[in-house]
Amino acid sequence: MQTSQKSRSSGAAIYNRLYNQPDPPDPIEPFCLTGSHFQILNNNGYPDHTRHQEASVVSSQTSNDQFFTLESSPAVDNSVNNSPFGGSFSSNSRSPFSPQASSQSCLSNLHNSSPENTYGSPISSGVEQVLREIGMELLGPGSDYDDGCITSSFDYKNKYHKILQMGVSNLDVKQTLIDIAHAIDDGANEDANAVMEALQSKVSVTGEPIQRLGAYMLEGLRARQLSSGSVIYKKLRCYEPNPKELMSYMSILYEICPYYKFAYTSANVVIKEVMQYESQVHVIDFLIAQGSQWVDLIKDLAKRPGGPPRLRVTGVDDYDSSYARGGGLYLVGQRLAKVAEEWGVPFEFHEAAISGSEVQWGNLRVQPGEAIAVNFPYMLHHMPDESVSTTNHRDRLIRLVKRLGPKVVTLLEQESNTNTSSFSKRFEEALDYYTAMFESIDTKLPRNIVMPRDDRRRISAEENCVARDMVNIVACEDADRVERHEPLIKWKFRLQAAGFVAQPLSYSVLTAAQEVLREFSECYRLGEKDGALVLGWKNRPMVTCSAWR
Repeated sequence: MQTSQKSRSSGAAIYNRLYNQPDPPDPIEPFCLTGSHFQILNNNGYPDHTRHQEASVVSSQTSNDQFFTLESSPAVDNSVNNSPFGGSFSSNSRSPFSPQASSQSCLSNLHNSSPENTYGSPISSGVEQVLREIGMELLGPGSDYDDGCITSSFDYKNKYHKILQMGVSNLDVKQTLIDIAHAIDDGANEDANAVMEALQSKVSVTGEPIQRLGAYMLEGLRARQLSSGSVIYKKLRCYEPNPKELMSYMSILYEICPYYKFAYTSANVVIKEVMQYESQVHVIDFLIAQGSQWVDLIKDLAKRPGGPPRLRVTGVDDYDSSYARGGGLYLVGQRLAKVAEEWGVPFEFHEAAISGSEVQWGNLRVQPGEAIAVNFPYMLHHMPDESVSTTNHRDRLIRLVKRLGPKVVTLLEQESNTNTSSFSKRFEEALDYYTAMFESIDTKLPRNIVMPRDDRRRISAEENCVARDMVNIVACEDADRVERHEPLIKWKFRLQAAGFVAQPLSYSVLTAAQEVLREFSECYRLGEKDGALVLGWKNRPMVTCSAWR
């Protein structure tokens, strides 16, 4: 049984008419690293005291401040290299930032848009018509629906009138997006629609980072205005990339930013060290995707003094992973079995073709004498928690894993707080996080990769692997909102409540992560917090790797 997500708006007549929702929950303050617990590490793995003052600025800010100020980076005139896994852009996995890309999309087909239309929202005229029809259907006969905008009984407030008087050229994209979110939260839907229309010409899917981000955020805001997102997601018939295309987009993202490599490399080093004396190892991966993470682990185990252990991998899967691969879990098993045979590692693969929220003890087939390693790669934040379902699959799954008696659990998650906040606060947090992400993938690319901003492959990679997550966070509520990130401090609370104890990461994990970052911009930074390794962009923490037992 599911419980309804509490309403974001305190006075919007339209939402009161469409949905019978209770009062909003108490807002949760954004996560912020404090100087006493977070250290930026230099290239030698030691605390970088030269950056102490810079990091301290973060800790002195109030909860309503930005984490830091981002400067837009210039375009890089490069093109993508071949994928590290062979072939033309073959992917190692679905995007950890877009696991629902196949089944939950409300973005239009950028490939069908006019190449001359470089500015404005990526939404096509066909999708606009669908949005208009949905708005009429929701509001009913005789409702006031004008040119794609749902109007309300609210008059223009002075604040938004002044924004419009400023003129389009003077609008700050990021601040204007925040103003729109607050207008929606206040129920000032007409004001929000007017400001969105004014901001339209300031955003572009081929522009600077904030312009690209703004184009997708506007789509999320439009979808939310019409139906809280859920009806949009169910009714829009959008372009879906075929598996080959999706793997190509994933491979591009893998190459131009280090978030995948950092996660997979760090977790593998942790598991390899913990299992160095074990004769039977069972790895349970709760988002197996392409299985590429375990190729390197198999090779490392093959080199172990005294010979490799007997390795068994259980891959938890769902429809989206199967779609991205172009086939079932047997493809993952075949690939890993071939690698294991080549490297002389005794190997067995077990398929668990179900979503994480459906996993029960029997699906994992734990055997006596095995040393178990559990991997949560950018996956737990998709599990419904107590704010969505009385079952609370998020905590249920953590408790189930504890019952397995694992030797180690690796947790890899985005460092963001988009789960239970009020809409406007959640929007600001998502805007801050994805501003950093879009800037980070717009800087120096490794190995002389060339990927101009107007490259269709790059646009498609950002659309299918990043932007869909953003739209889900902004447009959807209740069970339809699957992107529910939590910061490390909240994961720590959940894991400790289940009986887990944090395990400090070794120097080897740090040096392996540093090696990954060597090819990327110097603005990527490694830090340490409560025993976890933190990958940040400038002063903004982006992802964390932690180990538990």
